[in-house]
Amino acid sequence: MRIAVIGQAAFGQSVLDALVKKGEHVVGAFCPPDKEGRPADPLKTSAQGHGIPVLQFKRMRDQKAIDAFKALRADLCVMAFVTDIVPMAILQAPTNGTIQYHPSLLPKHRGPSSINWPIIQGETKTGLTIFWPDDGLDTGPILLQKEVVIGPDDTLGSIYFDRLFPMGVEAMAEAVEMVRKGTAPRIGQDHSQATYEGWCKEENAVIDWSMPVAEVYNLIRGCDPSPGANTTVGGARVRLYSAERRDGDSGAAPGRIVEVADKGFRVAAKGGSIFVKRVQPDGGKKASAADWAALVGLKPGARFGA
Repeated sequence: MRIAVIGQAAFGQSVLDALVKKGEHVVGAFCPPDKEGRPADPLKTSAQGHGIPVLQFKRMRDQKAIDAFKALRADLCVMAFVTDIVPMAILQAPTNGTIQYHPSLLPKHRGPSSINWPIIQGETKTGLTIFWPDDGLDTGPILLQKEVVIGPDDTLGSIYFDRLFPMGVEAMAEAVEMVRKGTAPRIGQDHSQATYEGWCKEENAVIDWSMPVAEVYNLIRGCDPSPGANTTVGGARVRLYSAERRDGDSGAAPGRIVEVADKGFRVAAKGGSIFVKRVQPDGGKKASAADWAALVGLKPGARFGA
């Protein structure tokens, strides 16, 4: 099959490398345009190393992008980490259609931050879906799915980098082989079970210390490393990472600093407390929570959320 890849970043690169390693015939790689002063996209670098033509368009909806795609005469389009809107004129152009990776168990958690939200919402499993995109948002028929457990202390980072990233690369290669063999199914989604969430942004990651400690902890780990659950102290905003949940009444009001220790500090929440080991103040770099506490003079009794 003649395969065209649309993607970006490390995931797009890894999918391309996996396809080349399996001997698939990749005829072109589409990625976003270069940014001044920034390194080339990893997908571009990989494609150039393999001698694969690189095509870069700001908008895949532009007619020039559509024409360039059609000129490749692809039998299959593989979308690996795509944030742009890809038009039906491209999705339907290959003889075998287009397949796409999505890091959730569709129809649950459609949308762009589909790894954050299951963790924030306290779910115990998530997964990945390879599906056939259509003109809806993550609504197309399913080709294959794989589940992963969300452990009680998993973060966005551990779920993605340790599981959904490597599993996703393998699943994309597996799906391509199924398409080539003619065994790839098209299983319609049960739209009655669908959920959708938008981007998990800074305003969605503000900590309400009056919430139960489990919900506070879920928010922190579901936003670690991005966008970083945030709170304020003395009017200054700070993001919290590498946290631990401590159950049992701390004896302090929610948001109060209970303890400042060698490895971090502990904050009271409803029904427990949160021990924080890493922070990032607004405008600054990530740092040890203990070092930051010493720098700003954080003491027991101080209150977050003020």
